[in-house]
Amino acid sequence: MNKKEKTRSGSARDRTKSKGEDQGIPFKSVLERSDNKLWNAHVRVPSPVVKRLEQQNSRRVVCSLNGWKPYQTAILPFGNGISIVRVNKKLRHGLGIEFGDTVKVVLKPDTSEYGLPVPEELRVLFLQDEDGSKLFHALTPGKQRTLLYIVDSVKSPEKRISRAV
Repeated sequence: MNKKEKTRSGSARDRTKSKGEDQGIPFKSVLERSDNKLWNAHVRVPSPVVKRLEQQNSRRVVCSLNGWKPYQTAILPFGNGISIVRVNKKLRHGLGIEFGDTVKVVLKPDTSEYGLPVPEELRVLFLQDEDGSKLFHALTPGKQRTLLYIVDSVKSPEKRISRAV
């Protein structure tokens, strides 16, 4: 197997492919290092793919790399007409990919309500606290995603409840 086309070996459960992946837009790209302080890796998205997704009013996308678990992200401008999709360290290590490796990318529009999954603890809180739900839904979509990420970023259910409140 070519180093540039590494894929993660593992159980079928680990290598879940998204349903409808064939409906996404496939392409190959090289994993590049970013100088950004929030993430340190990305793949470039070809202009025709960006234009096709823009026609569907979709900057928010579901991305799958090398057929592995899809994740929700956004197509970001990187300068000089280049667009990218972020790749975090946990995902890189899970896939066993390194900077310079070629990866198979599939992008499809993210049609979810918030652009990230809603943790169960927050969903229950919305049902119990009408004022809290109104405050959350008055936020911009980006701030909503930030709060969803903050609540869901800890493993302990008690901490997720505390963060949701």
